[in-house]
Amino acid sequence: MENGFITAIYVTAAVLFILSLGGMSNQESAKRSVWYGIVGMGLAVFATLFSASVGNYWIIILMILIGAGAGTYVARRVGMTEMPQLVAALHSFVGLAAVFIGLNSAINPPEGLVGAELTIHEWEIILGVFIGAITFTGSIVAYGKLAGSIDGKPLLLPARHMLNLAGIILCLILGFMYASHMGIWTLIILTLIAFAIGAHLVMAIGGADMPVVVSMLNSYSGWAAAATGFLLGNDLLIVTGALVGSSGAILSYIMCRAMNRNFVSVILGGWGGTSGPAMEIDGEMIATEADGVAAALDAAESVVIVPGYGMAVAQAQSSISELTRRLRAAGKNVRFAIHPVAGRLPGHMNVLLAEAKVPYDIVLEMDEINGDLPETDVVMVVGSNDIVNPAAQDDPNSPIAGMPVLEVWKAKQVFVSKRGQGTGYSGVENPLFFKENTRMFYGDAKASVDTLLQKLS
Repeated sequence: MENGFITAIYVTAAVLFILSLGGMSNQESAKRSVWYGIVGMGLAVFATLFSASVGNYWIIILMILIGAGAGTYVARRVGMTEMPQLVAALHSFVGLAAVFIGLNSAINPPEGLVGAELTIHEWEIILGVFIGAITFTGSIVAYGKLAGSIDGKPLLLPARHMLNLAGIILCLILGFMYASHMGIWTLIILTLIAFAIGAHLVMAIGGADMPVVVSMLNSYSGWAAAATGFLLGNDLLIVTGALVGSSGAILSYIMCRAMNRNFVSVILGGWGGTSGPAMEIDGEMIATEADGVAAALDAAESVVIVPGYGMAVAQAQSSISELTRRLRAAGKNVRFAIHPVAGRLPGHMNVLLAEAKVPYDIVLEMDEINGDLPETDVVMVVGSNDIVNPAAQDDPNSPIAGMPVLEVWKAKQVFVSKRGQGTGYSGVENPLFFKENTRMFYGDAKASVDTLLQKLS
């Protein structure tokens, strides 16, 4: 296939990727944006297969079939509650691919490279392997924490920041040694140290910051892909990697602002942090039954629903959607309040509500609805904890101190649908549950809401 035609396809694919990213800013255009991305990736794979430098088509086709089959199988089996860890796992594949491509290029370097061209190529290998290795092990640890197979609490080793700094300096020294043609063993040791840095960085980050970590790893995978694009001389891979890397970095920064976190602090594994005893909580948790919640909803004129990860676990979004439909049919003003980091993945709750056919126009962000909460009759919290925790404002020693939260306690009545009395994913106690205007609606969220639907007049 002619190079000019391949270039034209690459440009088309790049435009489709840009349109795909741009459309994700709006719920109504998101589905169309996904198709832009699918078509763009299809064109990219097609053009790459028929470029002059590609051979061994039977092996490539076999790998494509295996990958497509595995991807289809996983996509059909993974539920929305497992989507955060799936995203983390997919990031690890990008990182590992960058490592393999870099090592392969080191073992079989392109012919004809001398002088400055060879030096640039070697540093492309070093950069791609370093970023890819950190992305791979960091994503594996993030997957373990999100899946619950690794403790969500941060692992804080003595002098951990010095260990990370020493590892980076050692990788830099090994990089110069490899570029000085001292042997591939330098690159292999660099890879192993980068593996350790990636795992240690994410192990030191607590569960409350996991949504930022997933976004950050997304950025890392993009930069690893961009470095691989330079290594292979593939313009589309450079553009795509840069899009993913920059958008992931911007999203991570936005999320850090939403959580009142310092971006550098998070990516360095929790530099700084709070100290001192947590504030004591007065009062007791008071439970209620479906009859009490139904009576309050029947009497309310305005209702705000706050969804969280517990709603996803219980797969209660359809029941919540039916509750919303009935309340709106009764003439009540029903809205949803979405915190920027609700769930364990950016946009997690928005996707669930869209899947359950909740109208887009009643799904509001935190900044849009916080001012209305004091005038709200009933707030119903479904499976949320940290994002409605008043300790973020009241307790300077809280791990989530300073984090902007949904101020649901200012409403006239608050009902919290929760499995039990345990703390949330970050392990932080929530004073909301002990306030006088709060009642705990214990049980599985879907079963609780289904019972509630039977009680509504």
